[in-house]
Amino acid sequence: MLTAETLGDVLTRIDGSAGSFRAVTAKVRKVTYTAVIKDLSEEKGNIVIRRGKAKETQLRMDLITPDTKTWVFRGKKAELYLPKINTVQEYDLGKYSKLLDQFLLLGFGTTSADLQKAYRIQLGGEETIEGQKASRIELIPTSDQARQHLKRVEIWFPLSGGLPIQQKFFQNSGDYVMVAYSDVKVEPNLPESAAQLNLPKTVKREFPQK
Repeated sequence: MLTAETLGDVLTRIDGSAGSFRAVTAKVRKVTYTAVIKDLSEEKGNIVIRRGKAKETQLRMDLITPDTKTWVFRGKKAELYLPKINTVQEYDLGKYSKLLDQFLLLGFGTTSADLQKAYRIQLGGEETIEGQKASRIELIPTSDQARQHLKRVEIWFPLSGGLPIQQKFFQNSGDYVMVAYSDVKVEPNLPESAAQLNLPKTVKREFPQK
């Protein structure tokens, strides 16, 4: 008789993947729920998550449907490229860059020790996600700053590996963002350019925060 895995089993798998993590590519499905208007929207595309020098997070998300756009996060800067209007919007993450860095890499290259420093962790049980058996863990932020932006996170790890196949970020407002990953590929030699924008020379640049 098979016994259900423990939280320790899940954390061991996470550490096994974290030690060698360099980059992954995957198909992505992003669901956003806005509580105040009870609106549910879905976007699909591809994602690159890469760890650069000094453990810098590099993320590129190319959303294809329903509208084409590309998000790039790197260090203290985020860029949103809107090809239909040939415009890139640049955002300064400032004091929130480390916080965002922590959220974006949750489960990707993050060790169990890193998680335990920032979250209270508990095992949520086993579920089947897109045909894969997975264990769900629940993370509650321990810092006051993090709790201002995030109520809790749920992450599903397949029983066969230590990289997430689904994440769900709950905000205090009742809003949430769910990100599901499929066709996940570990790409240790992925070049830095894969996580960067390749913009046309005629692109317009905007700074919405100014």
